[in-house]
Amino acid sequence: EVQLVESGGRLVQAGGSLRLSCAASGFTFDDYSIGWFRQAPGKEREGVSCIGGRDYSTYYSNSVKGRATISSDNAKNTVDLQLNSLKPEDTAVYYCAAERGTCYCATYGCDVLTGQTYEYWGQGTPVTVSS
Repeated sequence: EVQLVESGGRLVQAGGSLRLSCAASGFTFDDYSIGWFRQAPGKEREGVSCIGGRDYSTYYSNSVKGRATISSDNAKNTVDLQLNSLKPEDTAVYYCAAERGTCYCATYGCDVLTGQTYEYWGQGTPVTVSS
């Protein structure tokens, strides 16, 4: 059974940092790119970051570029997202998702992605950044 499980979301103060983790199982991890998405109340889901399953290429949305680092451990089938210098506008439910092939961020940029073509999704982990 395919599973993606996010963890690490919590309440943090603006300027702080946190590390989100995505644990995957039930599919060939190396054949998929793993993306992080977020959705704030009343807003559309947006792409945040992506990492390639084989080449480990990384991509970031403009909103988090310079403040985020995505990494993967293919031996453990996990992908982490480190977020620093958090802002109140980072408040959202964060999801990890998987899609076969390379990151679409490479072609379109993460900012325009809502994740409609992604096959597998986690349940989400909430992040709240207080001012």
